[in-house]
Amino acid sequence: MERDMPPFENTGYDDRPVRVRCCDSPGCAASGDYRAPKNRDLSGYYWFCLDHVREYNRGWDFFSGMNTVQIEAYNRSASVWERPSWPMGEWHQREQQLRDAIRREFFSDGAADVSPSPPMSKAEREALAVLELTPPVSFADIKVQYRLLVKQHHPDANGGSRVAEEKFKGINQAFTVLKEIYEGDEL
Repeated sequence: MERDMPPFENTGYDDRPVRVRCCDSPGCAASGDYRAPKNRDLSGYYWFCLDHVREYNRGWDFFSGMNTVQIEAYNRSASVWERPSWPMGEWHQREQQLRDAIRREFFSDGAADVSPSPPMSKAEREALAVLELTPPVSFADIKVQYRLLVKQHHPDANGGSRVAEEKFKGINQAFTVLKEIYEGDEL
C-alpha cells in the first residue's frame, strides 16, 4: 500500500467516502491524524497516531547536527524573519557627534585648544555617582570621599540600619571599581 495516498474508509454514507491516513509507524494500523516534520526544513511530514507522534516528538531535535555557532546564526536570522537587516541611516556618525558635543560641554574647561577628555566607561560613571563625585577627579580625591562616606554610612555608626548597610556595600563596590581603573594613575 502506498503511504502518500490515504485509503478511503466507508462511513456508512456511500455517496461520501472519507480519506483516512494510516499511521506511518511500522506495524501500526491506527489512523494517522497528527503530522510530525521529517526534517529541519519542514518540507515533508510523517502522519502518526497520537501515541506515535508523542513518541516521535520526544526524540526529535530541530537543532541536531548543528554546532553552537550554527544554532546562534539560525536564531539571529529567525529573529528578523530570515530577512536582511542593516543599520538605518548614518547613526554611527550622529552618535559620535553627539558624544563629542557632550564631552566638550561637560568635560572641558572651555578652552578651544584643549582636546575633550577621554570617554568614561559606564561602570566608572556609576561608581563616581555612588561616591557623589563628578569628573575629572584624581584617585586622591576618590580616597578622601570614600573615607568620608564610609564613616558616615557604616552600619555600626547608624545602629545597624539596613539602609545604611546597603549604602555602605554600594560605596565599597564603587571604590573597588574606581581603584581598578585609577590604579595605573598612582604608579
